[in-house]
Amino acid sequence: MSESQTITLGGGCFWCTEAVYVKVRGVTDVESGYSNGQAARPSYEEVCTGRTGCNEVVKLTYDPTEITLHEILEIFFVIHDPTSLNRQGNDAGTQYRSGIYYETPEQKQVADDFIREASQDKTFGKSIVTEVLPLANYWPAESYHQDYFQNNPNQGYCAFVVGPKVEKFRKTFAARVKG
Repeated sequence: MSESQTITLGGGCFWCTEAVYVKVRGVTDVESGYSNGQAARPSYEEVCTGRTGCNEVVKLTYDPTEITLHEILEIFFVIHDPTSLNRQGNDAGTQYRSGIYYETPEQKQVADDFIREASQDKTFGKSIVTEVLPLANYWPAESYHQDYFQNNPNQGYCAFVVGPKVEKFRKTFAARVKG
């Protein structure tokens, strides 16, 4: 088995993004957190103000022999809107921005190539606003945010926002769903 890798993604509310990636074959761990802001150890309440510069993110650990970063990004670009600046649906603010936060130059190259190809193909019909930056100031979210959808499937936001995203992933990427 090859060594696992990590990539951190911001695609709006981390509950949505986490709920999808915990079901992806080849992804071995998903942690909700905050990154790429000025606060070193922010709380959820601080991030929600939009004044920390932090983004709600998920840190993915994956086995590159089972899933490539390109495949992870294919899923990412289907489950969120990469053309919407600082917003996903009704969630608005810089904490919901689209972002890929890399740890290696190779990851940056894959992300840049993916966005360039999607832009050239006009895949989304609008300009992609996803930022591609080195991971900075990552901090895990509070424990009650981890596995939120799994633990709260009937909560209103989960039922009406997270659930449909998970279902879209299942239908679009059936071969990638963990068995």
